[in-house]
Amino acid sequence: MSFSMNLYYKGGNGSARAFAQEMVSSGIVDKIRCMDGCLRYEYFVSLSDPETVLLIDTWRDQKALDEYHASPLMDAVAMLRKKYDLHMKAERYTEASMPDEDRSFIRN
Repeated sequence: MSFSMNLYYKGGNGSARAFAQEMVSSGIVDKIRCMDGCLRYEYFVSLSDPETVLLIDTWRDQKALDEYHASPLMDAVAMLRKKYDLHMKAERYTEASMPDEDRSFIRN
């Protein structure tokens, strides 16, 4: 079963944004997105807290995430986290069907 991770990166003086920008510009993000089992890997900027960046990554299964964690790419990510002195909060969500009563609030 697929699942998503929400990782909140928090730093000071724009470091979380600089981290995300370097992740993209260095090509690390593209390499992660090409990994078997990676379904989504995308950064978002908080409107209410400019020092926080949200990463949403979705994986096919735990095995795919474990393979990413064991890869050299994870070492590169960890190095950049340290470089930018980021602190993190993590949340994990599993896929669920949307109840019919909620569908009326969604505009397609």
